[in-house]
Amino acid sequence: MTRSSLTRRRLLCESLAFAVTGVPLAASAQPSWPARPVRILTGTPAGDSTDASARQIAQRLSTALGQSVYVENRPGAHGFIVAEAVKSAPKDGYTLLMSSGGQMAINPSLYKKMPYDPVKDFVPVTQINNGFLYLAVNNALPVKDVKEFIAYAKANPGKLSYGSGGSGTTQHLTMEMLKKRADLDIAHIPYRGSPLVVQDLIGGQIACAFDAGASILPHARQGKVRLLGITSPTRLASTSELATFQEQGLPGFEARVWSGLFAPTGTPQPVVARLNAAMNQMLREPDFIAFVRSNGGEPAGGSSEEFGRFLSSEIAKWAPVVRDSGAQVD
Repeated sequence: MTRSSLTRRRLLCESLAFAVTGVPLAASAQPSWPARPVRILTGTPAGDSTDASARQIAQRLSTALGQSVYVENRPGAHGFIVAEAVKSAPKDGYTLLMSSGGQMAINPSLYKKMPYDPVKDFVPVTQINNGFLYLAVNNALPVKDVKEFIAYAKANPGKLSYGSGGSGTTQHLTMEMLKKRADLDIAHIPYRGSPLVVQDLIGGQIACAFDAGASILPHARQGKVRLLGITSPTRLASTSELATFQEQGLPGFEARVWSGLFAPTGTPQPVVARLNAAMNQMLREPDFIAFVRSNGGEPAGGSSEEFGRFLSSEIAKWAPVVRDSGAQVD
């Protein structure tokens, strides 16, 4: 067969392939995703609770995708470093971002300038979990529930202080939301991270703090601090004895700490869809559900579109709270 005959035959095959599938033959012959290891970047240091979750997810995705998935830590600069790294990565599904509500929903209102836009620069893949915050007090504070706490704070204006992992964190803004809702005068003491907050809460240097389950529950179970309420809409199975703020006279008072998986905008939709399917399957596994609940949260899941709508609602929710708190970081 002559070279020209081979060329005509190849073109005929390509035309038929495109007519039947709508995909050029050359494209359909490309190796399917993933053909090489996938990396998940997180803005937290190795060893913290978010890192532990990321590694659980990477291990399970490796099995689901039939390809190695590994975690790379890029801490620092309030999540700017890791977000910019993923935003600038090739849009091929091999670089993903595991991020949190603080980084994606609060930062846009907290910073005047950011190197990334949570909505424009990223595709939401799957929401991983919904965690909630616990109001914890030092054991010496003579209160047993949220109503007693509010009454005590009102009777002692300016005498109580609370800690948070830093200005603009979810823990900080949730207490500011409570202060505004109940008209309380409680001083804010920002720390460099949650462990120092818990240390001083136990020691009595501060009276109270909001914190996530992974940080505060082990100390509460050991009797080192007292829990007064949880910011979830309904009671959690893992702490079913603890009443919500809504049950204790503050309807609609809710605050979430959540994490989710993102890809840079431009990532092919079939890749996002496959990741979403694998994540949702993982989030239904009993041992992973138990892992999430052991850290005081509940598995989330759902479609990419649902996660996108949730992100937009969280950005809108926290914007007025940041404004009212006066928190601003340049």
